[in-house]
Amino acid sequence: MSVRLACLLSVALIGASLATPSFARKAHKATASKSAGPTLIWRGDVATAQGVVSEVAAAWKKAGHGTIELQPFNTASGIDAVASGSADLAGSARGSDGSAQNANLVFTPVAWDGLVLITQASNPVNSLSLKQVHDIYYGRIHNWSEVGGRNAPIDVYAVASPGDGVEYSLRSLLFGRGNQPVAAPRLYVNTHKLEEGVALNPNGLGAATLSDIQGNSKLKALSIDGVRPTVANIADGSYVLFTPLYLVTNPRSPKAAQVQAFVDFMHTGPAKEALRKHAVLPFEDGSALTALDSARRDKILAAVGARRPATVAAPGATYAAGAAIAPTSPNTLAARAAMEQRKAPPPPPPAPSKLYTVSKGDTLSVIAKKHDLTVAQLRDWNHLKNDNLKIGQVLHLENK
Repeated sequence: MSVRLACLLSVALIGASLATPSFARKAHKATASKSAGPTLIWRGDVATAQGVVSEVAAAWKKAGHGTIELQPFNTASGIDAVASGSADLAGSARGSDGSAQNANLVFTPVAWDGLVLITQASNPVNSLSLKQVHDIYYGRIHNWSEVGGRNAPIDVYAVASPGDGVEYSLRSLLFGRGNQPVAAPRLYVNTHKLEEGVALNPNGLGAATLSDIQGNSKLKALSIDGVRPTVANIADGSYVLFTPLYLVTNPRSPKAAQVQAFVDFMHTGPAKEALRKHAVLPFEDGSALTALDSARRDKILAAVGARRPATVAAPGATYAAGAAIAPTSPNTLAARAAMEQRKAPPPPPPAPSKLYTVSKGDTLSVIAKKHDLTVAQLRDWNHLKNDNLKIGQVLHLENK
């Protein structure tokens, strides 16, 4: 991490700690009263909290199901919390990023929202092309005069976390991959802090969601290729920068049944009505957008002059195609070898190591007796100088 990035992150984190979003305070106050059902903890990006969960949580509670405690911050914190068990649900404006952590969680799409490029309301620019947006983030366009505005630098803002839902989804559309580095030197801890920064800077530009900036007179959402970001234009696919909003859950959670009940509630009439109040399209209302997804991604990448990242074909497909053309070529033979290797049974797993984790009340003599060993053996195998043990210490129960 560069010194500049470290400084920016420090400033952003300090700012976040000094100024708790009013939305978070209101949400916590709203969920503080008693209700009939269990309390579920939701954590995630602030854009999803504002656009999806706040109003639906109120409808859920009104229906007598229980309370949703909202802890809005950012995407990474929500997913980490659900993975570790410190939260029951997370909100994200992106799907799984393919990481090992994400692979153990369930991402359920519950709504559609628009990814919007925002400026201060006083900025004279009202529309950008997809190519212009791409080139601004890529660092090829630096001045508002290059896109029809005044002669002033374009100050690009972004959320610092590379896994932020809004940033990840936008970069996935513009560059073909969500982890694309961009020319955005002004970094913030979450979307709300980014919006505050843009609202103070007439030269600022950043990404947010349509639902999250509704009613904010200090900000303006730019049209893309002349198409305004509205719920109607998202619903018919004419505004191409749309994204699903997800609830992220852990199937191993002790509250898995209650969590699933809330996910199912997202598809009911009261929940859909709550979503529409925040300019969010219920997922079923945009069912046609799923079929449009691949074509619109290709359309966007063609407009900006980019290509989708190359995919690696399965060895079986590579061998079948090569064998029909050049059955004895080195590439075909290598593909065949890879295919046969995949078909071969995996080697047996190594025998598990005999380990023991010290818990409260354990002594060497107790552990030795429990495993039919001697204290001398335990000392020798674990290089212990005395009989002192610590809770959580791992001991070998065999000679290594």
